[in-house]
Amino acid sequence: MPIERVAIIGLGLLGGSIGLAVQAHLPGMQTTGWDSDPATRKRAAERGLVGAVCDTAPDAVAEADLVILCVPVGAMGAAAAAIAPGLKAGAVISDVGSSKQTVAKALAEALPGHPVIPAHPVAGTERSGPDAGFASLFQQRWCIITPPDDADAAQVAALSAFWEALGATVEIMTPQHHDMVLAVTSHLPHLIAYTIVGTADDLEDVTQGEVIKYSAGGFRDFTRIAASDPTMWRDVFLTNKDAVLDMLQRFTEDLTALQKAIRVGDGQQLFDHFTRTRAIRRSIIEEGQDDARPDFGRSDHGDG
Repeated sequence: MPIERVAIIGLGLLGGSIGLAVQAHLPGMQTTGWDSDPATRKRAAERGLVGAVCDTAPDAVAEADLVILCVPVGAMGAAAAAIAPGLKAGAVISDVGSSKQTVAKALAEALPGHPVIPAHPVAGTERSGPDAGFASLFQQRWCIITPPDDADAAQVAALSAFWEALGATVEIMTPQHHDMVLAVTSHLPHLIAYTIVGTADDLEDVTQGEVIKYSAGGFRDFTRIAASDPTMWRDVFLTNKDAVLDMLQRFTEDLTALQKAIRVGDGQQLFDHFTRTRAIRRSIIEEGQDDARPDFGRSDHGDG
């Protein structure tokens, strides 16, 4: 299945980055785009995020072989309904959402008869909006594709090749497994970051502003994560709530065990735990998923 025309619905960080990456790595591919916000459409056109920014969603997808929905997961069903009148027969519908089971269900219900192959590029920053996108966002990052059981193999292969061309490494998973894995690696860490930054804000009066003044590297990393788009993350937690709650329960149990070790002065348990987790950090660097340089080698375009 050749992909010659791609439509991007939602022109923020991920949608804009896809548009720019296609132009950089697949220059022969035509791109169109649409966003529900007129101001975003205007800015996307100014930046040239896609070849043509259309006035309506049906216009944007009219000739597309592949349509990628880059909207918050809670808005996927509405976005799919908006494009439905313009879809040509056989156009593949995909997305970039961070939860997959609920997205797959919403897209299938909104677009009966159209092939839906959900995907999740595991890449991002804390920034959002049409000015946030950049072409190298997906370089050396994973893209997880979660095709339904009856998906056409040629279409899955074409979508995989598309993401590989943008610099990503593709992994195929079931939606259920994806949601469990991402609850551990992404969703729970964001929930912890939002919580600890909120706690620190509550303590600002007590510490007379010193939480912000004396922020150490660990807290700064939490604030970077906690600066992520509120709408997106609200929807992620509501749409992947079962897996997140399971992981949160496990985390709470582990945290209680560490709390007890501190209370009773069990230094060996703390040392053993910290030694084990230190090894995980090294493994992440060896896998190329982060950088051992100072400040993690981050420039203006950090990962989220």
